[in-house]
Amino acid sequence: MTPSILAANLGLSFAALAALCLSLNRHHAEVFDRKAERAAVLRLRAFGWAAIAASLVVAGIGEGWAFGPVQWIGALTGAALGLVLLLSYRPRYVAPAALVALGVAAVPLSLAALAVSP
Repeated sequence: MTPSILAANLGLSFAALAALCLSLNRHHAEVFDRKAERAAVLRLRAFGWAAIAASLVVAGIGEGWAFGPVQWIGALTGAALGLVLLLSYRPRYVAPAALVALGVAAVPLSLAALAVSP
């Protein structure tokens, strides 16, 4: 198991699940003190599902398709646990934590892209 692939997978998974969570009016209002607009809901849902798919691709390519989906499910589970705990105790931290998680995911992915390019 490659730690950089796991970090990218966890970051993408957390950001994706946070976006899907914030697309719900209840959680959006809890975090931002207002209801989500329809366009924002659609953007959050599209990003969330795209990031979940991207995390599967990252896990599959990075770890191989025999072990990648197993790591992907584990990363989704860990990210969901972290999100649930954060929503329960500090809901206002969800949006900043999702941005940090996206940054954490971007670092190993950009380093891997630099290593592959000639």
